[in-house]
Amino acid sequence: MSDTRTLINPAQLNRTVYRVVLVLAVTAFTLAFLGPLYLLVTDGLKSTAEAIQTPPTFYPHHLEPSNYSDAWNRLNIAQLLLNTLWYAFGALAFQLVLDVAAAYSLSKLRPVLGNVVLGMMLATLMIPAMVLVVPQYLTVLDLPLVHLNLLNSPWAIWLPSVANAFNIYLLKRFFDSVPQELLDSASMDGAGPMRTLLSIVLPMSWPIIAVLSVFALVNVWKDFLWPLLAEPDPTKQTLNAGIYSLSLGVPENVLIAAAAISAIPTVLFFLIFQRNIMSGLTAGSLKG
Repeated sequence: MSDTRTLINPAQLNRTVYRVVLVLAVTAFTLAFLGPLYLLVTDGLKSTAEAIQTPPTFYPHHLEPSNYSDAWNRLNIAQLLLNTLWYAFGALAFQLVLDVAAAYSLSKLRPVLGNVVLGMMLATLMIPAMVLVVPQYLTVLDLPLVHLNLLNSPWAIWLPSVANAFNIYLLKRFFDSVPQELLDSASMDGAGPMRTLLSIVLPMSWPIIAVLSVFALVNVWKDFLWPLLAEPDPTKQTLNAGIYSLSLGVPENVLIAAAAISAIPTVLFFLIFQRNIMSGLTAGSLKG
């Protein structure tokens, strides 16, 4: 059977079609993700009339970069930023201590009814977060047993963030992949469970800990409703909640500029640590 000779090699045609489709798909997804960020930043550079104009303009016809400095000063963003950092890193510290301890216990110490406890924790992931707002608010309003009011204190942000079943599950899955032979060797050398955790398990767990750190920081940073309820004082609120509370009488273009400022840290944080996030999510997926 003789080969059919054509002007265009079919293999070359397939590669060309593949590249065209790939470029179009990447371009479409890039525009879908970066388009809102571009509009957010550029709307903060417009006048008030142009910012609320319908249909919106694609670029500022008259640049007003002073909107960003006005947003920084009028909405006290420096203080709100410090509040957010304080809450975020405090929540991270509590999550690393308590969630790591819970996951290590369920994975390696294997307590009685440990699987039942894990199943009950995972079941809470099926409950919508909005359903938990009211009982969570009543809890921090009058903490059981000690009867303390935690409103307007960092504990109202820190304590609810510790109960994170998703983080415990990710940590447990990673700890399950740590070879049991290493733990047995440490036990034969006289190391207790705490020493084994600190000296062997945690040094091997930096990829997943990095991922959970990113999740913990971003979750506090982007949260809006709970900081608004738990911190009624606007001077003690997080960045997003504080901008909303202090927005009365502030022009729309200045508010948009403030929203753009609040988005910058999380975007930079993801761009810097995106490789760690992806490697950490796949860490522990394979045994051995």
